[in-house]
Amino acid sequence: MTKIIAVTNQKGGVGKTTTSVNVAYYLAKSGKKTLLIDFDPQGNATSGLGIDKSNLSRTMTEVITGQATLQSAIIQTEYKNLALAPSTPHLANTEVELAQAEGRFIRLRRAINNLQGYYDYIIIDSPPSLSLLTVNGLIAANYILLPVQAEFYALEGLGQLLETMKLIRKGLNPQLDLLGVLPTMMDSRTTLSTQVHEEIKKHFPDRVFQTTIPRNIRLAEAPSHGLPVGAYDRFSKGARAYKALTKEIIGRIG
Repeated sequence: MTKIIAVTNQKGGVGKTTTSVNVAYYLAKSGKKTLLIDFDPQGNATSGLGIDKSNLSRTMTEVITGQATLQSAIIQTEYKNLALAPSTPHLANTEVELAQAEGRFIRLRRAINNLQGYYDYIIIDSPPSLSLLTVNGLIAANYILLPVQAEFYALEGLGQLLETMKLIRKGLNPQLDLLGVLPTMMDSRTTLSTQVHEEIKKHFPDRVFQTTIPRNIRLAEAPSHGLPVGAYDRFSKGARAYKALTKEIIGRIG
């Protein structure tokens, strides 16, 4: 059965897209047939895999508005086992278009249903907000992967996201579960990172991944080259961390 993971945090700049791209890359490297859905209007996961957004005929905009099937929008990347459903900034316009539309909260789930069993994993890169698109991602997913930056305001706003998750579980998606909380941008040299890490573990006992993602220049550089960090510098600290995280994810859900 396909395992669907929404990578979500309403706070921007926490490493959400970096996590989506690199977990998808390492799942594919481990032999898992993987689809990365770029569901963020910024389209950074698309460009992060080296895809030219100006040459796309179908994207998640057409999928979510019902003008195209998800299958028709998917493109194969240069990496074995890794496919991408791309996005462009036009996706932002669908929020207004779908505001009163029938089935507006389950558009993504309907699109994904036709792919059940074809992929081992589907990773959804969600927007940095609690928008209609984010809710679509949560309703379509089995699991939430929650990146949290190791900084002072890390836990601010997470309560609203967790409340939304509870509401979705009560209503449209009772199977939705928190896969894990991922501390990102960790700097082991600072007391603050250590303190925030401990605070995260207090708030999410038994749900924090053992792997943490360090601040790493190679992680920052890789997207500008259109590459996952494992393809850019597989020996870097960032690459090793995401490889370890992916093993941990597979260990948790198979």
